Amino acid sequence: MNDFLLEYKNTITFSVEILAAITGLLFYKKYKSTTAKFFIWFLIYVSIGDFSGTYVKYISNDGIFSFLKGTKFARNFWWSTLYWKIGSIVFFSFYFYKILTKTNFKNIIKYGGSIFFVFSIIYILNNLDDYFVRFFPIISVLGAFLIFLCTVFYFIEILQSDKILTFYRSLNFYISAAIFIWWLIITPLVFYDIYNSHHDWNFIFLKWEIYLFSNVLMYLTFTFALIFCIPENEIDKS
Repeated sequence: MNDFLLEYKNTITFSVEILAAITGLLFYKKYKSTTAKFFIWFLIYVSIGDFSGTYVKYISNDGIFSFLKGTKFARNFWWSTLYWKIGSIVFFSFYFYKILTKTNFKNIIKYGGSIFFVFSIIYILNNLDDYFVRFFPIISVLGAFLIFLCTVFYFIEILQSDKILTFYRSLNFYISAAIFIWWLIITPLVFYDIYNSHHDWNFIFLKWEIYLFSNVLMYLTFTFALIFCIPENEIDKS
């Protein structure tokens, strides 16, 4: 299993990410008049962002990016923090602001997302050296908290409206459920990243297994939902 993870974990992750993005493009016409179109763009952004992070593979052995060897950019902590741990949270704050209907919920998400973004930038600037060598637990935890707020507010609105009758055909429901579960599983791992530097391979392989399972579950859920679900404007008419 460990050899399999070493060889194929990135390939499998990229495959399910690209599958979700391509599915979104194939069904873009179906969702182009709804907020879901932004989510499809986000899937493309994630695929490109995750693939870009693989530049580190081409630094050693006189690779194309060998000129980065020995620099702060020799590891991709900085990129993962920027495009995913901050970028994805900002996107979902925007997305849920668009789909929520209650003014108080929208305001909490709007200001919460803005505060999170500003705090993250200031925190990084104050810890610039660490930004290139590790992840910041505080950013991960605050981001997860914001995701939980977004999804819980959405679920509350569903329970308090007629949409509860057709929730199983709503793309937004599957998006909310998938990201809630993903952040719930992944967030605690950030506190144990120190073991990576100590070469505790048992923990590293366990972490890879958890990430792989969580990623596959999330992106396959997105893929299924894009195919199966009905656009929100059509659900409202039914």
